[in-house]
Amino acid sequence: MSYELAVWYSEYPLDDDQAGTAYDELYARYLESDDVVISPVPRIDAYIEALTTRYPDDGAGGNVWASPPVIDEASGPVVCLLVTYGKAEEVSEYAATPAREHGLLCYDPQVERLRL
Repeated sequence: MSYELAVWYSEYPLDDDQAGTAYDELYARYLESDDVVISPVPRIDAYIEALTTRYPDDGAGGNVWASPPVIDEASGPVVCLLVTYGKAEEVSEYAATPAREHGLLCYDPQVERLRL
């Protein structure tokens, strides 16, 4: 069982509903299809590097990631973080901080709101 967070680069949505719409569109465009592989934009690369410094995706991070390596869940301006359910609260609380530092948004689709 895993917990999902989405992090992407875009203009800041006005509200959680707009973020949900953006998430749906980004997911469909960049993550749903296995046919198109798009390299992550530099901000997403830098974010993943910062996140995996704290929570390594090589198994040394205490089995945080449900689908390592994290970079495999990134495409273009978005990354979908699949966190093991037991670490979901800890990682989701932390994930928004480096997202802000890299000029990115962090969205929690389970509760349909931005993580600030």
